[in-house]
Amino acid sequence: MIEIPSPRRIFHPVDSDKTAKLSFEAALAQLETIVDSMEQGEVPLADLLAKYEEGSKLLKVCETRLKDAELKIEKLKKQKDGTAAFEPFESSRAE
Repeated sequence: MIEIPSPRRIFHPVDSDKTAKLSFEAALAQLETIVDSMEQGEVPLADLLAKYEEGSKLLKVCETRLKDAELKIEKLKKQKDGTAAFEPFESSRAE
């Protein structure tokens, strides 16, 4: 007998362009949802592979957002009078 997944268990991957534009928080929330569903162990192999691929994309988004934040923090410099000044940086990633 073939088991047909219920509608709530069907995985709908996010478009790559939309994934790349997600905020850190949104990407992390989606990644956590994917991990939770994978940890339940009830995901068919084909869906598991698709979720793993989408999770990898979301992980890259999170890493990029964290790296960008790190670069911004590094650019925060103290001025002579002791106040902080923000110096914008050019991100190397395409937007």
